[in-house]
Parts: sequence; C-alpha cells; structure tokens
Amino acid sequence: MVTEITPAADVLPPKPDIAEVRPEHGIIKESVGYRTFRVVNAVALILICVVTLYPFINLVAKAFSSEGYIAAGQVNLIPVGFNLETFKAVMGDELFWTNYGNTVLYTVVATIISMFLTTTYAYAISRPNLKGRTFFVGIAVFTMFFGGGLIPNYILVASWLGWRNSIWAVVVPGALSVFNLLVMKSFFENFPTELEEAAEIDGLSTYGVFFRIVLPLSKAVLATMTLFYAVAMWNSWFGAFLYLDDKDLFPVTVYLRNLIASATGAPEMAVAGEAAQVASNIQAVTMLLTVLPIVCLYPFIQRYFVSGVMLGSVKG
Repeated sequence: MVTEITPAADVLPPKPDIAEVRPEHGIIKESVGYRTFRVVNAVALILICVVTLYPFINLVAKAFSSEGYIAAGQVNLIPVGFNLETFKAVMGDELFWTNYGNTVLYTVVATIISMFLTTTYAYAISRPNLKGRTFFVGIAVFTMFFGGGLIPNYILVASWLGWRNSIWAVVVPGALSVFNLLVMKSFFENFPTELEEAAEIDGLSTYGVFFRIVLPLSKAVLATMTLFYAVAMWNSWFGAFLYLDDKDLFPVTVYLRNLIASATGAPEMAVAGEAAQVASNIQAVTMLLTVLPIVCLYPFIQRYFVSGVMLGSVKG
C-alpha cells in the first residue's frame, strides 16, 4: 500500500514573493504644535540676539559720532557725523597706555593666582577621604554669606599687609571665587576614579595624578574658569581705586572712570575745540576700548564655555 505524501505547500503557509514586497518610504509629518513651537522658538532666539547686540552696536555708533547728533538723539545703529576726535584724545594720552599695560599685567597675574588656588582647593575638597573635608567646604561657603566689611578689609590690606600702592592689593583680595570653586569641585567629584587609581598603580603621587592626569583632562572647565576670572579682573576697578594712589599704577578701568567723571570739565588731553565732543561721547569711547579685548578673546574660549559649566554643575 502506497502512502500519499501531502505536499508541504498544503501544510506551511506560502512564502511571500519578495519581488512584490515594496517598503513604504514615508516622511513623518510634523504636527501643528511642533511646527508652532519651532516658529516661536526661532522668533524668540532672534529677538534675544537683537536685544543682546543692539546696545553694543549703539555703543559703537555713538563712539564714532559727533557730539551734536548724539545730544539730539539722532544716533541709533549707524554713526552720524563721523569723527575720531575722542579716540585721538584718549589714545594720544601716554597715561592711557601705561594704565592699559597695568590692566593686562593685573589680569594675567590675578588669573594665574586664582586658577592655582581654585584648582588645588577644589581638587582637595573633592576627595571623599580628605580629613576635615566638611570643615574646609564650610569655610568656603561661609564667606559667600558673611564678610569682614570694607573698613576691616582696607585695614588688613593697606596697613597690616602693607600692600598699599602694590599690585598685590589688586590681585590677591579677590583671588578666590567660591562659586567657581564649587563648580570645579563638582567637576572633580565626577572625574573617573579608575584613571586616578591606574595612575597611582603606575607610581604617580597625588601631585603627579593631579598635574599629569586630572588637569590635562579638564580643559573645558579650566577654560571656563579662566574666562570667568579674566573678565572679572579686567572689569574690576574698585579695589585699585581704593588701594592705589599712584596714577602710573592704575588699571585702565580706573583711568576711564576718572576720564568719565571729569568729562564735563576741561579735559587736560583735549584742546578747547575738542572739549565738547570729548564730554559728549567719552563714555561710549571708553566703554568700547574697555570691552574690545574681551570680545576678541571670547571666540577662542567659547567652545569650552557651555561644556565646562555643565560638566561642573551636573552631578551624575
């Protein structure tokens, strides 16, 4: 007796014809709400850019405009009655360049001191095995809410330390920012401990780990903190105004402050015909000359800025 074999086609489902299968290529359509969000977001960002850039462009326009048009309120985004008399008056003064050089020196020295103190202090208090860690963190945080006051600080710096008419009176008192310290501490706490342990196994000391492993891998937060300290020192004037008497030691910010204060009088560096113009747009010129170096420096550090702040402020 011959048994009839049932064909497999009758048991298994037929395979689909690959040639007849066609993938559907479709584009996901954006919802009305998402399109609305993109439009609103773009408009908001454009308005923020305009609001941010307008004061600076207006400042530049006033710096190159004539006194009469500024007084009449006719200067907006484009210089009117182009003139360079105020620039010539300010930049022709030898004291201006002396004070400008002082500002560069103070900024470089203060930034180096601040970065050294901040990095070493932050790395130390970021180590969980540091004895007295809570105490050292508390000392730093305490200074954010309580201070000695102006008169005690003046007596300490000018009398006890003897730093009056000295560079140290300008660069040392504000050398450590607790805000920057805490941001960098948070960054070091998130640093991979495996790298440090591997370096210690290879024979590096604590200082070797810090200077040869940790700092080279912390460029983002270091660049951000450097920018913070440099900008703060470049724009500061009160400490120098308080502790310095010699005009040759003034930073450019004090020079410009004194220039603005005396602009309504008879400026010594301007002749009688230039006095009105100097008195009118002196503020715009001095502000432009002060902010220009930082504006030129910022693009080189900007790429580290966001990542440095975020790495040091988000604990994973």
